[in-house]
Amino acid sequence: MSVTGIEMSDTTEALARCRDLIDDVDRRLIELFNERASIVEEIGRIKKQAQMAIYEPKRETAVFENVAAHNRGPLTTDAAKRIFERIIDEMRKVQKDRMEENKTPCSS
Repeated sequence: MSVTGIEMSDTTEALARCRDLIDDVDRRLIELFNERASIVEEIGRIKKQAQMAIYEPKRETAVFENVAAHNRGPLTTDAAKRIFERIIDEMRKVQKDRMEENKTPCSS
């Protein structure tokens, strides 16, 4: 049996190869996300020491501009920005957790 001129077994093998490639990319992505999170934790420690706020709109704008400038597709710039909005949101949580670590409770 064929699907648009390609044998079903060829299709299954081609899909399996593509999915293996995606799995490999996903493993590299999680390594990079965790590397980024480690750096964000350090930023959280620095900000805590300096009593700085977590949210820095100018920095987030700079990240989006950097992503847009280096995006060569096939993702659209808007799609890349939406992905990075989510990444930044999660990283902000990592930073917040780091900054709240070892906080001493207020005595009542």
